[in-house]
Order: sequence, then C-alpha cells, then structure tokens
Amino acid sequence: MLDRWMLARLAGPVDRLARALVRRGVSADAVTLAGAAVGLAGSAVLAAGGSAGMALALMALGRLADGLDGAVARHTATTPRGAFLDIALDFLFYASVPLAFALRDPTANALAAAVLLAAFIGTGSTFLAYAIQAERLGLRSTRYPHKGFHYLGGLTEGTETLACFAAMCLWPSAFAVLAWGFAGLCLITIVTRLAAGWALPSSGAPR
Repeated sequence: MLDRWMLARLAGPVDRLARALVRRGVSADAVTLAGAAVGLAGSAVLAAGGSAGMALALMALGRLADGLDGAVARHTATTPRGAFLDIALDFLFYASVPLAFALRDPTANALAAAVLLAAFIGTGSTFLAYAIQAERLGLRSTRYPHKGFHYLGGLTEGTETLACFAAMCLWPSAFAVLAWGFAGLCLITIVTRLAAGWALPSSGAPR
C-alpha cells in the first residue's frame, strides 16, 4: 500500500548512490547478493539471541541494497537473472525474520511465527502466481513500470513488512502480538490478490 509513495521519495537519493556504484564498477547482481547476505546476517543475530538493535541495523542495510540493485541495473543492464535473484532473495529474507524470532524464544514466539510464515506463503504465492499469468497475457504494471515482472500491490507490501520487522526488533517481547496482527493484514492482501487473479481473462493463457 505504501511502496509507491515510499519509492517516489527515495528515488532521487537511491539513483545518485546507484550512479556512484556504477562508476566504481559494481554490478546489480553484486548489490543484490550483498544485500541479501547482510539482511540474513541480521536474522542470524536475532536467532542467536544477540542485540535486536544490531539486527535491525543489518536488516536496514540489506533493504537499502535491495532498493539499490534495481537502480544500478537500470544504469547498466536489466537481466532475467537479476529479476529472479531480487524476488527470490527477498522472500528468503522475509521468511528468515519470523524464523529467527521463533528460534530466539520458541515458547513465546513459535506459534505466532508459524502463523506469520503461513501468511507470507499466501501473499508470496498469490503475488507470483498473478505475475506469471500477467506475463503470459502481456499485462504491464503501470504502478511499478521498472520492475522485472508484474507487481501486484496489496495492503501489506514491502514497506509495511519492513515497518513491522522494525517494530519487532525494537520491542522483541511484543513479537507474538505484532506477528498475529500482521498475519491478519496479510490475510486481507491474500483475499484481494485472489480476487484480482479471479478477474483475469478466462482465455488466452493456458493452465
């Protein structure tokens, strides 16, 4: 819901940083991989019972790289591999955070983490299934024209997810409450994406 608003405000600084990286010969894939490694390191810190503040800082750096890789690619060359890495590693990072909190305190967090992971499977699968059919039908997203494939929005997009993760890191004892609440918001996203998929043309793309 907030991604387009956030991306518009970050576009200028991100583009300037991307240009600087391109001048130094840094590739978009390198930025993607580095960002994923840093973000997953933040989850590992959480899982090991380390500082939630340090984990949040690492996650923030990882997400900055996630915004940079696309800008770097637009100044060099966009590739199917880059688009694949971007979304696949994003989903792995998103899954790692609830898992980390479950490992950090299984008694208090495991059930809520499992519910949130199930909600993430729902939002991710409906997102990717719609993108596949949109590609087959030749549909293009007007909201996110620079993405590597069709982006279908929802109530819980990347910005909302990261805000939730930040709150979890700042108040780790409230993880279960935050996880249950965000899973409920994800359910709304799942329903709206299922409705969007149902509204796709009934012919023109094979099953």
